[in-house]
Amino acid sequence: MARRRLNSSNAPEAELPKAKLNKQTLHKVTRLLAYIRPYRGKFIAALFFLFLSSLVGLAFPSFIGGLIDTAQGKQGKGWLPDSISGILTLAGIVLFVQAFVSFFRILWFVNVAERSLADIRRDTYFKLITLPMNFFGNRRVGELNSRISADLSQIQDTITTTIAELIRQTVLMIGGVTFMAIISVKLAIALLLMLPPLIVFGIFFGRFIRKLSREAQDKLAESNTVIEETLQGIANVKAFVNEAFEAGRYGKNIREVANIAIRGAKYRGIFVSFIVFCLFGSIVAIVGYGCILVSHGELKVGELFQFALYATFVGSAMGSFPDLFANVQKAVGASERVLEILDEQGEDISLNPLNNIQQKINGNLAFSNIEFAYPSRPEVTVLNNISFNAEAGQRIAIVGPSGSGKSTMAAVILQFYHPQAGEIFFDGKPASAYTLTDIRNQVAIVPQDVILFGGTIRENIAYGKLTASEDEIIKAAQRANAHQFVMSFPEGYDTVVGERGVKLSGGQRQRIAIARALLKNPAILILDEATSSLDSGSERLVQEALEELMEGRTSIIIAHRLSTVREADNIIVLEKGKIIESGNHLELINNQNGLYRYLSTLQYEAN
Repeated sequence: MARRRLNSSNAPEAELPKAKLNKQTLHKVTRLLAYIRPYRGKFIAALFFLFLSSLVGLAFPSFIGGLIDTAQGKQGKGWLPDSISGILTLAGIVLFVQAFVSFFRILWFVNVAERSLADIRRDTYFKLITLPMNFFGNRRVGELNSRISADLSQIQDTITTTIAELIRQTVLMIGGVTFMAIISVKLAIALLLMLPPLIVFGIFFGRFIRKLSREAQDKLAESNTVIEETLQGIANVKAFVNEAFEAGRYGKNIREVANIAIRGAKYRGIFVSFIVFCLFGSIVAIVGYGCILVSHGELKVGELFQFALYATFVGSAMGSFPDLFANVQKAVGASERVLEILDEQGEDISLNPLNNIQQKINGNLAFSNIEFAYPSRPEVTVLNNISFNAEAGQRIAIVGPSGSGKSTMAAVILQFYHPQAGEIFFDGKPASAYTLTDIRNQVAIVPQDVILFGGTIRENIAYGKLTASEDEIIKAAQRANAHQFVMSFPEGYDTVVGERGVKLSGGQRQRIAIARALLKNPAILILDEATSSLDSGSERLVQEALEELMEGRTSIIIAHRLSTVREADNIIVLEKGKIIESGNHLELINNQNGLYRYLSTLQYEAN
């Protein structure tokens, strides 16, 4: 099996990296906040209702204190009614107002967040699928998937929850401290002297516990990787009788997870015990001091109770700030990674799903002094001074040893990559004279390893022409020798092929790909080792379908198996990125010192 590697996509709970909040990072975040602009009316209204709801919430400790003082026959606050029924009525009205504004605050925040995040997801996904191939060559799929899932989810949580909670807790803290000072300056000073040390201790101890939690998550992700890779390679596990080894390896990881979790529980127990002792001790101390003030007539009982409620608000708000600020940092980090994708230079692809062709290509193709090296390996020249001509309707075969540049030529024709020197011509015009959409609409490829989408057979065939009718799909399948096996399935064309087409055999997948290409009706066809991995029975059926597909169009046939290229109009022999000979089969086989004759002899002897 392949060497084990920990994939971040296997650890959805792993904490996202944070970014430092500075002027540059905040400027980047404002670019994403621009997505809120179309919904700014609801966003501003939600912010106003949030502020109003938080202010209204600060009134309830005063109602409770007023009720207690009024019940004792003492005069309440000047703005409160003098009777218990009056205070209850006013509290009921305020509670109704708070419930009303809270409903719309939540509804509008979520509405704005979901719609703006949908716009960001749409743009990020479209940017991803329109980026050039060399972008994907340097990145892992799990990483890119994480950008759209984990990173954008973090941004979503920040917009819907964190920002609102940050504003709410700020209002509660400032308002709570203000009301505490109004009730009793002495008690307020005493509380503010006791709370900060507890909060600072809680922040540092909390970071240590989170570090242990992340360590446990990493180990758990590693154990999940063992499960995933073992199940994917279950045939290898069984063939080498390594079930006990894999079970032992998984058991070791799980024991490490348990040990880390137990160690974390020990420290959490210490932390909780300390906080409970100190926090409740502080409350008891403050209440005791307040009772002394009550006994001296400096404070009413209701005011003491009111003070305790505001102290709870302030303590809760101060304790929540570290986590809220950490979430903002993670959202900034996530924003930077999303913006990296949005800032990439994408391909100029048409937004029209119908893919209407603006400039028609008849099928003439020419390479003129093409020099190419992959961007990830610029020091390795893959194609070196490649030149050839293919007239419309001709069959051009490209043969040569592995690594000679055959498949790279197919990628260059499809404009997946652009040569560093030289020019490709379609119908005598340089490729730059056509849009990418026009070129790719009129060039089709049938690869060696066909990967189908996980939908139905009908959907996979229709991918070649999204507007195809049922009759067109069936006709394409018949021409590709696919109709018969498709109809042998109980659900026919509605048969789900499974992820990557795993429910179909290699020959069946090839014929679906051929039907898809027939439906596309390209001017230029590329066959990249289309039959090399098939058995003789499947190869015969696929070859018949390929003959139907190649009829009347320019065909570029890339092959290891030389028996498939004998009828080609021209055979190009590549070695180390250079054309070392070309001609038809008879011309090349008669060249005693030619590579084509040598490769043909080797294959003949092997058979």
